[in-house]
Amino acid sequence: MAEKVLVTGGAGYIGSHCVAELIEAGYQPVVVDNCSNAVKGGKNVAESIQRIQKILDTNIEFHDLDLLDRAGLENLFKKHSFSAVMHFAGLKAVGESVEQPLRYYKVNLTASMNLIEVMQAHKVHNLVFSSSATVYGDPQHLPIDEQHPVGTCTNPYGKTKYFIEEIIKDHCKAEKDWNAVLLRYFNPIGAHASGMIGEDPQGIPNNLLPYVAQVAVGRRACLNVFGNDYDTIDGTGVRDYIHVVDLAKGHIAALKKLKDNCGCKVYNLGTGKGYSVLQMVKAMEKASGRTIPYKIAPRRGGDVASCYADPQLAEKELGWKAQFDLERMCEDLWRWQSMNPTGFNSTS
Repeated sequence: MAEKVLVTGGAGYIGSHCVAELIEAGYQPVVVDNCSNAVKGGKNVAESIQRIQKILDTNIEFHDLDLLDRAGLENLFKKHSFSAVMHFAGLKAVGESVEQPLRYYKVNLTASMNLIEVMQAHKVHNLVFSSSATVYGDPQHLPIDEQHPVGTCTNPYGKTKYFIEEIIKDHCKAEKDWNAVLLRYFNPIGAHASGMIGEDPQGIPNNLLPYVAQVAVGRRACLNVFGNDYDTIDGTGVRDYIHVVDLAKGHIAALKKLKDNCGCKVYNLGTGKGYSVLQMVKAMEKASGRTIPYKIAPRRGGDVASCYADPQLAEKELGWKAQFDLERMCEDLWRWQSMNPTGFNSTS
């Protein structure tokens, strides 16, 4: 029997690519998502999950469930015997978190507490948590390794990730039979090679690359570049962009690590290379064969100048390393966007 893995937020961008990789690796994912940042398809199943079913010719159990619904979560754990949980569910926009901090604290922290408590009650003690490089705040040194200080986050979104990490660490200390891997992502981009699933933010994209892709496809008129006076190669923000499929494979490696009774471990998932906003615009122009108009706008609250990973620990302990280069990331992103100009609402 294939191991059952609960995937919270599994209809979202990163979650859905992890669901696909789980199936490819022989696991049986059970997906929960409230579709707050995903498109619902027919039969009350998220469109991304329906598309994975088509790509891989399989059936995936999906529940339209909010982790704030404690009773619904309890029922799910009564019905299934999970070997592990991958926890992606949560609100995730940096700018929005600065404007709506209370909402971010309430949703992200309560959802995670509910999940961990229900896991504990049902003796499910293996967790992979979707964290973020935002926990590092303004970098004190580059590249950022896992020993870099955390907690001086520049926005409430990052603080929720930091608080959840601390809750999990403390819980693992108190409960010796618990194992958790906390994965600090840098900036996921790209899409599945099929072009059938990818990033489809609801409303105006908060992340750079989906916005750039929407400008390239004609869905938006112009890109706003937030700040060109940072201390970087061209004055625009520098980030470590990682292919979402590489990221998903990192989660499979983390799942295997749990088998070692590893306690609580933390790993960066990034490439170790930083690219500026304008370098990314050029790379997307090359991939799409289109000019991408942009204008310089004021800096955005909560943003830092440069942020890129030292990913060596994940390579050493998980046997994981990012494989896809920038050109491939942009090609896969463009394939997704050009095949689905209006995202999951496009006819597939």
